[in-house]
Amino acid sequence: MPVAHAQPALDFNFTIKSLRLDEDYNPSESTRITTNFANLARGENRRENLRNTLVMINNRFNSLAHWDNPKADRYSVELEIISVEMRVEDQGASFPVIEILKTNIIDKKTQKRLEGIVGNNFSSYVRDYDFSVLLPAHNKNTAEFNIPDDFGDLHGNIFKHFVNSNAYHENFSKPPVICLSVSSKDTYHRTGNQHPVLGDEYRQDGASLTDRYFKKMGLQVRYFMPKNSVAPLAFYFPGDLLSDYTDLELIGTISTMETFQKIYRPEIYNANSAAGQYYQPSLNNQDHSLTKIVYDREERSQLAIEQGKFTEEQFIKPYKPILEQWSAHYAL
Repeated sequence: MPVAHAQPALDFNFTIKSLRLDEDYNPSESTRITTNFANLARGENRRENLRNTLVMINNRFNSLAHWDNPKADRYSVELEIISVEMRVEDQGASFPVIEILKTNIIDKKTQKRLEGIVGNNFSSYVRDYDFSVLLPAHNKNTAEFNIPDDFGDLHGNIFKHFVNSNAYHENFSKPPVICLSVSSKDTYHRTGNQHPVLGDEYRQDGASLTDRYFKKMGLQVRYFMPKNSVAPLAFYFPGDLLSDYTDLELIGTISTMETFQKIYRPEIYNANSAAGQYYQPSLNNQDHSLTKIVYDREERSQLAIEQGKFTEEQFIKPYKPILEQWSAHYAL
């Protein structure tokens, strides 16, 4: 999987830390507080939020992994928060660049612990900077919205460098898969292709801004709506989504990320009617149900701007010449 790139003399070093995500989880100081699981782990309902979320994930996993599972209780999912810090060689302190989730699957029948997929939820301070600071500044006082040609280049190169690094390969056996919500700005149509686990495949006309941004991370996208889901999920991956992963690995990602989507995108993923042949998601859909889990969506949007500014001051500005030099050489 490693890809050869022309490298300048300087390099980035990565440090990986792992923390169990369970009902006792407390966000670390370096965690983006807009991250889904960190948002749930705040306030007086934090333990109940986390406990109910994990129950939802396990129930959804067992409903999809129904074979040899008559009581729908054979499996449980353990989640690890993978935090990645990057240090520019011979330069000061490390900066938290990536945070992702890793699933592990417990088969209670065989007493085996199976490694799941790393990726799932994706969190990045640099992405906050790109979307909440850089992009608005670029479009300030312009008549028409446009995107800089190099938008996402640095972020994409950091991510690819991490996935190709020794640190990644020492800790994870397969490439990452990131699972996100579909865009409310686009229309999706069912293709007729159906996967036994991922479900009905959907496509959209053209590529969204998120698709283009993730393409610079070396990831392509496919959209699938699993059985008994009401909306497709966007799966971003570097290789072959359908052949690189086992059914149980895919189910781990589906059950985890569909649960998060139901909590913070209930208008789309907890709607009372399912997507049809043609589907345009809407955050204004009133025909949906709420979970009992507390999630502060407004605060999340406000904090993204603060975190983008933090990244600008602590990472982009101090290392700007080095980052630009490295990213330009890495892209060669």
